[in-house]
This record gives sequence, C-alpha cells and structure tokens, in this order.
Amino acid sequence: MQTLCALCAQSRSEQFRGDAMFTRRDILKAGLAGSAYGLLGPAFRRSAFGDSLPPSPATKPFVVELPIAPLAKSVAPFATRADPGNCVNVDGTTAFHVSGPRTVPTNTEFFLIHERAAPHSFHPSLPPNVIWGYDGMAPGPTFLARSGTPSLVRFVNDLPTNDPVGIGEPISAIHRHGGFQFPEDDGYPLDTFCAGQSRDYFYPNEADDLQEQNEHSTLWYHDHAIDITGMNVYRGLAGFFLNFDRVDSIAGELDTGAAALRLPGRMVTLPSGDQFRQFDVPLVFQDKRFDQNGFLAFDTFDHNGFLGDKFLVNGVVQPFLKVARRKYRFRCLNGSNARNYEFFLSNGQPFVAIATDSHLLEHPVTVKSFRIAPAERVEVIIDFTNTTLGQEIFLVNRLEQTDGRKPDGLVSPGTQILKFVVDRDADDPSRVPDTLRAVTEGPQQLLPKVTVQRTFDFERSDGAWVINGEFFDENRINAKPKRDGAEIWILKSGGGWVHPVHIHLTEFFILSRNGSPPPPLERGRKDTIVIGSDRGDVKILLPLPANFHAVPRPVAGRFVFHCHNIEHEDMRMMAQFEVQP
Repeated sequence: MQTLCALCAQSRSEQFRGDAMFTRRDILKAGLAGSAYGLLGPAFRRSAFGDSLPPSPATKPFVVELPIAPLAKSVAPFATRADPGNCVNVDGTTAFHVSGPRTVPTNTEFFLIHERAAPHSFHPSLPPNVIWGYDGMAPGPTFLARSGTPSLVRFVNDLPTNDPVGIGEPISAIHRHGGFQFPEDDGYPLDTFCAGQSRDYFYPNEADDLQEQNEHSTLWYHDHAIDITGMNVYRGLAGFFLNFDRVDSIAGELDTGAAALRLPGRMVTLPSGDQFRQFDVPLVFQDKRFDQNGFLAFDTFDHNGFLGDKFLVNGVVQPFLKVARRKYRFRCLNGSNARNYEFFLSNGQPFVAIATDSHLLEHPVTVKSFRIAPAERVEVIIDFTNTTLGQEIFLVNRLEQTDGRKPDGLVSPGTQILKFVVDRDADDPSRVPDTLRAVTEGPQQLLPKVTVQRTFDFERSDGAWVINGEFFDENRINAKPKRDGAEIWILKSGGGWVHPVHIHLTEFFILSRNGSPPPPLERGRKDTIVIGSDRGDVKILLPLPANFHAVPRPVAGRFVFHCHNIEHEDMRMMAQFEVQP
C-alpha cells in the first residue's frame, strides 16, 4: 500500500511516471482495484476513473462545420538517421534502435512533423482544451503518397514533460497502420523516442507496378508506444496517410489515363498555393468524455476499453458538411479506443463500399449499413445526385455500446453523428466501375504455399487480456513464419468479448468466419479483423512478402500483432512474429 499512498501524493502529471511505474496491470495483478480507488485522492479519481464522472456537459449538435486536416508538406532533403538516442519506456525498459546513418532512394520525399501540445476546440460550448497532435493538430496532417515515391518522415517529440492534463506520456513510437515498411520503421512498441528527441521513419511506398497486393489505399498513422498507446491516441496523436497509384490515382476523377478508375476526388490548388482534396473526404470517428468543466477526461484504469459519451468526427463534436449534388468518396476510419459503430443514412439510401482497410475491393458492394471496429477503415461512395437543394441527410450510428468489451446491438433511431447539407450543384465526371482492382494473388494462388497452421486465442485471464494465456514479452517470439510463404492462422475469442485484431507488415484474406464464407465486405485484403461475441472466430490466410523493393532487401525481422481495443493492447494483449529468411 505504500506505493499507492505515494501515488496519491503525486501531481496529475506525475501519476504515471516514476522509478516503479504503477500501471492498471499492476493494480489488477495485485488484486487492489477496489481498495486502490478509495486511497486515491479526488483529483486523481476525477482524471482517472471515467465511470465516476457525471455525463459530459450538453452540446448542441451540427453547429460546427466539418474540419478537414491540411495536407502534409514536403521539405528539403536532410541527412537521415534511425537512432534518436536513449529513451526509457514507462515499463522501465530502454528503447532499442537501428543505429547510424542510412541511405534512401534519391526520389524520396522528406517531411518534418512536430508532436506538440496545442489548444483545440472540440465544440463552441466547451472551453479550449490542450490536445497532443502531430504539428499540434488532431487529427494530424494528411499525407498523400504516390506508389514508387518513398517518404521519409522525421517526427520530432516536442511534447511537454510536465503536462498538467495528466492524459498521456511524452514517449512516442509511430506506426503507419496498414503499411509495408521495414521493422525499424514499423513503430515497434519498444522502439521509442522521448521528449526532446526525434525519429526518422522511411516508408517505401512500393513501385507502381499495377499488382493489387502492392497498391494501398487508406492507411493511418498513430502513436504505438508500449503500455501508453491508448492515452496518447486519445489525446490526439493520429492522422491519415493516403496512397495513390495509376489505378486509384491522385488526379482521381480528372485522370484521363487508360488504367485510371476515376473515382470521386480531385486536387484543387488555392490562390495561396496550398492544395486540398475535393470530393474525397477522410472521416475519423472517435468518442470522448469531458468533465463538468468541459475538459477532456479519461479513465486510465478502465482495462475493458474506454467509452466516451460525445461523438466526434475529425476532432469536433457532431459536425455538419455542405455537399453538392454529386458523388463523394468518404474514407471512414474508426479512431476510437474501444467503441464499435454501425452506420446508416437517415434517408434509407445505400452506401457503395469500394475499399476495406488498406485495399480496394475487387468489386463495389452496395450495402444499407456497415459496421466498423477500432482501427478498421471502410471507404464508401455516397451519391447525392438525386437529392434536393436544402435537403439534410444524417449519418447515424445505430450500434449501441455500454461496455468497452463489446457492443450491445442495434437500436433505433440511433445517434446522428454527421449532418450532410445539400447546398449546390457541381459537375461530376467521376465513376465507380464494376471492377475496381482484380485480385491476382488471392487464396487460390496462396494456399499451395501454406505449410503451417497456427491458433491464437484472445482471452480474458484473471481480469486481464492475454493471447494464448500470455502477456506480450519482447523476449518471446510467438511465431517464425518464412518470407515468401503463407500460413493459416485461426483467431479465436472466448467469453463473448470482441477483439479487433491487427497484424502488422502484411494483409490477409479471411477464409471463413465460424466455418462459413466471409460476408461481402470481408472478402478483400484486411489488416484488422473483428473476432468474438456475435462475430465468432475466423480462419485467415496470411501471406508473407519476399522482398522490399524501394531499398532492395529481403523481408525479415520482428513485427507485432495485437488487439486494437487499445486498452486491451496496453494491457499487453499483444504477441510478435519474426519473419525468417
């Protein structure tokens, strides 16, 4: 109990630091969860236990226009390195790095991004809050990458070491979620850099070779530091990373190339010289909670999964978007820590889904609704052509969730998250072809390569979250697949809990869900898949790439896979595999 009493005396900014880091896992393992609460001071309880807070202050919906994050701007090339210096993680381990300078291709685009605290308005009825953001924005700048043109991003950690808000730790690792990158650039959770340091990440953006497996679409980047990812992402450290190629091109609907799909979207240059993407809109959905004074609150010890009671899109509470009578492409990302959503349109109109996670589907799929779990992406086309001027249409979440472990079920009428206001006409040269991207290396081609089948059970043990009965241990390799091969993994979840499982490095195909063929929206390549509760278990086909091409090198090294309910991840519901030569 001396540790707990000492903890009570610390300031909010010191509650999660110290020589003996006291985490929610420590409390659970010690069996002190109930008694610990009584010993903690009221200021600590207010910031750490969301379920002890009253509801967030009232906010009127649809008074803020949807913000769109600016595009990341390239800078002049600089000498790059992989080693930022010594950094001690919250669990007491010392971060490890690839040391020394390295060489990147001459056509690499360079970027400089600062992680920093900055004021942010979530809603006019709430006071300005201090978020942590990439370049001080939440969400951070959106990267537009072109296949065949690598990116080198230097992230500078300018986060405060004595933060009065008490949510997050100024220790960083950046993961480009859904990306194909070297292990040293993948955001391994122990490969961190501290306040005052910087870290360079190289993203190959593999060659524009018209091969489906090499061409990505909607990725995102976020903090991935061991044990503190949930707090840091909740505080604001996340953004979009969009990939384009000759088929799904950056010129979009205006591309006259023979291979171009001409999906909705185009680049527009403002008189200032700045550019933005029109009719192609990234949407990140999050839920947050605010205390009685309107300041951001977070339950640090909620190991089941944090749920907020305010719904945000692109960093603001329930915004509106003015749209023209034409087709739009929306890139939907569930950026919540634990909440699942199922979206409908209020007028009963269907969505046309064109992509899931980081890849286009082979064919468009028309659906009345789509469900999206933490870290998943779904890209949809909404056609406003046949609407009337002045019409209002709402994007509605009808999936209720009162427990971070799983959603409850569909309700009606649900919660209106985003309002579309039809206010003008506009030309529309875009199209949605019947074939988007043919799969040339799918299950039929990959199954003959399979030599191994593995089972991973995502389960609850003594109030905590484990894989095959074990917490993540950086010294234990859970699988050793071979490069240029393929494996079958069975992902299971007992106890009725939902786990969105994310596998780094590669995308997989779902062979079956509960023994049946996957539904239409799960037939493309995926990097995150939901298991458990009403979703059941899945069997996936996991291909292992042979080589990196932008900088020629065989694929090898350590990569992690984990639950992307981020509180489960921070409880070390994570394992790792090491690709063998």
